[in-house]
Amino acid sequence: MGREFVDIFDEWAYSYDASVAGEDPEYRDVFEGYETILKEVASRAFGTVIEFGTGTGNLTAELKAAGFSVIGIEPNTMMRKLTAERFPSFQIVDGDLLQFTTGVDNVDSIVSSYVFHHLTDDEKGIALRKYAQLLPTNGKVVFADTVFLTEEAKQAQINKERKRGFHHVADDLEREYYTTIPVLTNLFNEAGFQVSFTKMNDFVWLMDATKR
Repeated sequence: MGREFVDIFDEWAYSYDASVAGEDPEYRDVFEGYETILKEVASRAFGTVIEFGTGTGNLTAELKAAGFSVIGIEPNTMMRKLTAERFPSFQIVDGDLLQFTTGVDNVDSIVSSYVFHHLTDDEKGIALRKYAQLLPTNGKVVFADTVFLTEEAKQAQINKERKRGFHHVADDLEREYYTTIPVLTNLFNEAGFQVSFTKMNDFVWLMDATKR
């Protein structure tokens, strides 16, 4: 359910913002255009929004600036603490992509950035079907995450990172559940969504799904 990766963020919590700002050369390409990516996710949401994996609150800030009512779901205690310090009145609860409560009757959009890969492909399908039950017709799922065109493209990226000496990035790509656009397209369609993909950098694609 993605919880196997929660402890990673205990160590990363206080340096995460430096990483996304490009201060860590190894992760610079992963987070290229980070602010633009977050703004694009926020621009496609509407209404009452669930945000999965609030982290340090960067996407949260974009959503709040757009005037949305936001429910934050975050499994890591340290990240919840940091977000609560940044937004004292923000509603953030312990939960993950599969196990969560919203405390509201209606949800219009579900968003995340750099989070969905914490689920296996089977779990992604379960999650999307659950989101389809929550959302009304024309409700949105907008995720930004590392995705690949093919498994061969993924392996080529891993090999490239190894050659560059970026073994942490290569290890991440091998350990976590990064998938491909054809797999995701099928999963979204089977759950009742029409989905499109927009490439944001060499790693990240924006998934914009509308419930049919």
